[in-house]
Amino acid sequence: MKNLSIRKGLIPVIAVVAGFLLGAIIMLIFGYNPLWGYEDLLSQAFGNSKSIGEIFRSMGPLILTALSFAVAMKAGMINIGMSGQALAGWLSSVWFALSFPDLPRVIMIPLVIIIGAAWGAMMAAIPGILKAFLGTSEVIVTIMMNYIILLVSTYLVHYGFNQKLMASKDSTIQVGANATFRNSFLSSITDNSRLNIGIFIAIIAIIIIAIIFKRTTLGFEIRAVGLNPNASESAGISSKRTIIISMLMAGGLAGLGGVVEGLGTFQNFFVQYSSLSIGFDGMAVALLGENSPIGILLAAFLFSILKVGAPGMNTTGIPPEIVNVVIASIIFFVGIKFVIEKILPKLPKKETKKEGER
Repeated sequence: MKNLSIRKGLIPVIAVVAGFLLGAIIMLIFGYNPLWGYEDLLSQAFGNSKSIGEIFRSMGPLILTALSFAVAMKAGMINIGMSGQALAGWLSSVWFALSFPDLPRVIMIPLVIIIGAAWGAMMAAIPGILKAFLGTSEVIVTIMMNYIILLVSTYLVHYGFNQKLMASKDSTIQVGANATFRNSFLSSITDNSRLNIGIFIAIIAIIIIAIIFKRTTLGFEIRAVGLNPNASESAGISSKRTIIISMLMAGGLAGLGGVVEGLGTFQNFFVQYSSLSIGFDGMAVALLGENSPIGILLAAFLFSILKVGAPGMNTTGIPPEIVNVVIASIIFFVGIKFVIEKILPKLPKKETKKEGER
């Protein structure tokens, strides 16, 4: 069992190393020096306190959307709808903050969190209910929901919002100081970066999800249904109820990711012309982190370093898009982990003493 855990833990490490090596090979093919490229990337990411603040700012939404994907996976489902669920959370939280601007901060912050998570959960409940009662593919439904939510959000911004809340046709005004997730202390210690309380919300979510899956009956039921829904039914676990609950949890986490992105990073809402990147990046983070809370935390840190450090590669003329190739390569190698498992050398088994030996 111990050897199995070690081998499983080696897969993400090998995937990351292979992804960086492939990125280096591509840089060499096009005449760039990969050592300089990666040095510039790290210098940009860790060169000053503002960049470090941006790394932790980026981690918040990624962790929450990754947890969303992981919860659904534990129940045996693939939630591709984090982008739409996050967008619903973002839109609803900003609308509430702008519609009730006089609420004190101590009331406003919990309410926007609850509202954003609730709307994300409601968007995820639709594919969950269809999956539970009709056997509909959650992959297809969540992909369709992404586009539905995207187009509905554009319509609401153009025609549903009060004109007093709009800065332009495509963008709302910024929320008040009582609703923003930014904090003067966090900004001051990171040279006015966009670091906000979202990273602390994400860490709390990691702890809660870890406790749920390791210490509660609900976590056991979700894992059981994910492994074998028919056997779970025989054991008295309602697979339909568990599927719906897990999708509500997943949607709530994604919606919360949208709240953190909206009220922490941007502090307003503006029309999106494509699906939110945090949804698909969160999926990549979850896959690299093997759907475990600690793995997701570490994977989100790595992805944020790559995202924040990418512009630094321009100093040596290397296109920052190379970083996207590295990220895609890492996910590719995680996806073919069965190949990595085959080529990994067998770890030596721990010798056990024979009976009667001391």
